[in-house]
Amino acid sequence: MCRLDELPEWLPGWCLEHLGGEPVGVLFRSRQVSMVFGLRLAGGRDVVVKARVDDGRAVSCVAAQAWMAERGFPCARPLTPVVGIGGLAVHAEEYRPGGEVLCGDSPDIAVRCAEVFARLMAELSGVTVASPLPNPPWVRWDHTDSGLWPAIEFLDSRDQNVVSEHIVDTAERARRRLLGAGLPCVLGHADFEAQNLRWRGRQVWVVHDWDSLAWQPEAALVGAASGSFASAGPPTLAPIESSEAFLVAYQEIRGRLFTAVELEVAWAASLWMAAYNAREMALCGDSPAGADALRAQSEERLRRANA
Repeated sequence: MCRLDELPEWLPGWCLEHLGGEPVGVLFRSRQVSMVFGLRLAGGRDVVVKARVDDGRAVSCVAAQAWMAERGFPCARPLTPVVGIGGLAVHAEEYRPGGEVLCGDSPDIAVRCAEVFARLMAELSGVTVASPLPNPPWVRWDHTDSGLWPAIEFLDSRDQNVVSEHIVDTAERARRRLLGAGLPCVLGHADFEAQNLRWRGRQVWVVHDWDSLAWQPEAALVGAASGSFASAGPPTLAPIESSEAFLVAYQEIRGRLFTAVELEVAWAASLWMAAYNAREMALCGDSPAGADALRAQSEERLRRANA
């Protein structure tokens, strides 16, 4: 647990200026793509403050999150606009604790998650914001950097020999299919994992991680979610039959069948995201579960992707 004296120097003053009180307690602290601080302010108010490197995405992501919250979608309501400070994009949102992670990768759980994702995508279709570019790297197959992967220094500086040829080949084939599709882009959630959702019974309580909105074809975003929905810890890849159940349920709920090309793109996107994650896990010495699932499923998913 982080102590108050371990918070960034700028944070207490920022809270006083933008939220009306300084922190008197730390509820939690995490760091992945963003630094996230759960804070209790003087007066007893609990809030969450998020800070990330200002790459130009945050304003659109927070605006879309606010739009969704105002219309009753289960997500935390932003409390401030995005404020730039020292190269960081910072904002606060309400603290929305409670609920449980829905663990499992069965087709039944896939359908439940697809119902939430379909609602999310339908609501986002009404949002008008600047495209949140660049896309998160795990769905940034359309990058213009040299090489297969988007350029990320902390990964590219490591020994690439630990990344198997299978991961690289799968990513190359999936990326070719994605880039060749020419589908229009839409706004969508690109990190739809079990660890980013909380449930109360059969009802979703809150969807987190709106920093990970992306601007990609609908079918690609759905395909990525169909592969990642079961990740409750280190990222892995859902079983093929569960991804298929997710895709079928999504189309039924949205009331529109994907074209043959869209279905291929969906399967390709599930592979790119899984390969990106497997590469990162290999480079960082983390769990090989994602790479194992990718190896077991890649040929069938590539076949369905026509890749």
